[in-house]
Amino acid sequence: MTELLELGFMRQALLAALLAGVAAPLVGVFLVQRRMSLIGDGMGHVALAGVAIGILTGQQPVFTALLAAIAAGVAIELIRASGRTSGDVALAVMFYGGIALGVVLISKSSAGTPANLTAYLFGAILTTSGTDLVVLAVLAAVVLATTLLLRQRFFAVANDEEYARSAGIPVMAYNLVLAVLTAVTVVVSMRVVGLLLISALMIIPNATAQLVARSFTASLVWAVVIGVVCSVGGVVVSYQAETPSGGTIVLLAIAGFLLASTVAAVSSRVRRAAHAAAERHDHEHGPVCGHPAVEHGDHVDYLHDGHRHAAHQGHYDEHGDHAEVETR
Repeated sequence: MTELLELGFMRQALLAALLAGVAAPLVGVFLVQRRMSLIGDGMGHVALAGVAIGILTGQQPVFTALLAAIAAGVAIELIRASGRTSGDVALAVMFYGGIALGVVLISKSSAGTPANLTAYLFGAILTTSGTDLVVLAVLAAVVLATTLLLRQRFFAVANDEEYARSAGIPVMAYNLVLAVLTAVTVVVSMRVVGLLLISALMIIPNATAQLVARSFTASLVWAVVIGVVCSVGGVVVSYQAETPSGGTIVLLAIAGFLLASTVAAVSSRVRRAAHAAAERHDHEHGPVCGHPAVEHGDHVDYLHDGHRHAAHQGHYDEHGDHAEVETR
């Protein structure tokens, strides 16, 4: 790792991965809540048209991609708010039209080589320049600050729009802000994982976090940690294995999700088996059962074979000092 940090381009690549790993899950958690997990992917398609316009006109592709993605995000919210049955069709036309326009325009520019197009579609983090890094850092800081400041309002709107509206929260305004943040995140992650894989970095760390966390705040923290580990770790692995950084990062995130899913499934099965065993506890505890009684909060535990048992829905669970563990 020390050797990698001695390389200037690797330091820039790792810092870009860190920024994307923090920003993408922060926005993605609210997209998951709203069941809009693939919106980032659609915005990426439109952002490609913005990249192509920048290349064709000699402008900075990051800025033109940002403008295109923001326009797409606002259009998505306006289409959703209209409630028209043809909304899905309109979104599909916009998304696929964006990527088609991007491919055509890039082919017409002097810089429109297949390698250039691939870099934007699948990421080319090792080509991140100092200027790119400054822009990405500013955009990531905007995402981080806005998300932390408005996270409670975003959660309320994402969880139940009708309730949020009845509580006086300007739902449309917050949805538009979130759409803009999603567009910014798309551009931040563009160099790292590519426009076609952006949604993966937004969604998969959050899906993994929901398997290990027990609250929204904990889920948010876990998602950011997982996003950073996958982004930075993916860049290191891709450099050592000489593989594309974007694909490597996404595969690492998927591997983490599969591991967490397996552990969660095994843990659930063990708990169910332990609970079934607890239901087979034959001894009936009570004031005259002969086992010492110990007050534990709002109930009484009975000491039995070195364990503390308490009645629970027709069977007995083993209690520790502060937490309940189902007995075998």
